[in-house]
Amino acid sequence: MCHNRVHTMNSSADETLEKPAKVRIWLAEMRAPFLTAAIVPVILGTCVAWAYSGIFLLDVFLMTLIAGVFIHIGSNIANDYYDHLSGTDDTNVDFVRPFTGGSRMIQRGWMSPREVFAEAMVFFVLGGGIGVYLAYTRGIEVLILGVIGIGSGFFYTAPPFRFVSRGYGEVFIGLNFGVLMTLGAFFVQTQILAWEAVVPSIPVAILITAVLYINEFPDHDADRDAGKRTIVVRLGRQRAAKGYAVLMISLYLSMLIPILLNLVSWYTILGVATLPIAVLATRTALTHYDQPLPLTPAYASTVANHLFTGLFLAWSYVMIGLGREPICVLIWGIVCITIASGFYIFTEKKAKAAALPHD
Repeated sequence: MCHNRVHTMNSSADETLEKPAKVRIWLAEMRAPFLTAAIVPVILGTCVAWAYSGIFLLDVFLMTLIAGVFIHIGSNIANDYYDHLSGTDDTNVDFVRPFTGGSRMIQRGWMSPREVFAEAMVFFVLGGGIGVYLAYTRGIEVLILGVIGIGSGFFYTAPPFRFVSRGYGEVFIGLNFGVLMTLGAFFVQTQILAWEAVVPSIPVAILITAVLYINEFPDHDADRDAGKRTIVVRLGRQRAAKGYAVLMISLYLSMLIPILLNLVSWYTILGVATLPIAVLATRTALTHYDQPLPLTPAYASTVANHLFTGLFLAWSYVMIGLGREPICVLIWGIVCITIASGFYIFTEKKAKAAALPHD
C-alpha cells in the first residue's frame, strides 16, 4: 500500500511539472543540497591543519574547496547517467525526492543522456584541472589523492567496476569523501601527511557512508531488479536497518575512543553533541525501514548529522588553534547540543504532521 502511494505521488509529480529554464535544470542536475559531502571534509581538514601547524592559506583553501565540489558534482551527474543506462532510476517508483532516485532530469525528459554525460565530464575536467595545479604547487600527493577521488566517484556506478553493485561502494565512497578528502585538505595547507588529520576524518567517513546507505532503502526494489547489489539489497531492509544502528554506534565510538586514548584533544567532544539527531534517525530506520515516505526523517537526519558533526568537529579545532579556555568549550558544547536538539524537535514535529490524515 505504501509503495503504491509513493509511486503515484512521484509519477504524477514527474508528469505535471513544467520544464524550467535550462540553467535551473543544470543546477538541479548538480543536486546542490548534497554538496556538503565535499564541503565538510575540506573545512575539517583545513581547520585541523591550522590547529596543529598554524598555517592557513586562503587561496589554497578556496581552490581545494572548489575542486572538491566540482568532483562531487561530476560524480553525482555521472551516477545519474549510469543509473539511467542500467535502468535503476527509470524503473524506480519508490524514490523520495530530493533524497533518492537521482535528479530525475533524464526521466522527465529535461536533459538527454548525452547532455548529462557531457556535464559530468565538464565538472571532472574543471575539478581535475584545479587538482593538477595544486599538485604542481603543493605536492604530487595531491594528484594521487585526486585520481583516487575522481575514480571512485566515477566508477561508483560506471562500468567496468560499478563499486556500488559489488556491495562495497558505500564504504569506498566513505573512505574517499571522508578520510582522503580531509587528509588532502590538510596536506595542501601543511604539505605533510599526518595521522592528526586521519583520526577526525573517520566520523565524517562513517556519516557519508550512512547517507548513501539510508538513501538506498527506498531504492531497494529498483536496485535489486537492475542487478545493483547494494549493501541494503544484500541484507534486506530489515537487517539493513539494524546495520544502520551499528553505523551510528560506530560513529560516536569513533569520536569517544580517540579522546579516551588521548589521541585527540577532548575539545573534539563537540562532535558528540549530534547524538539526538542520530537517535531520531536510528529510531525512524528501525521502525519504518520498509516505508519510503515515513522514513524521510532518517534521510534528512543523516544528511544533517553529517553536516553538523563535521562542522562541530571543525569548530573544536578552531578553538584548539585559538587556545581557548575549557569553559569556552563547555559553552559551545551547550550551543551545539541545543542546535542538534532543535533539529530533532523540528524534524519530529514535521514527521508527525505529515503522518496525520489530510482531507
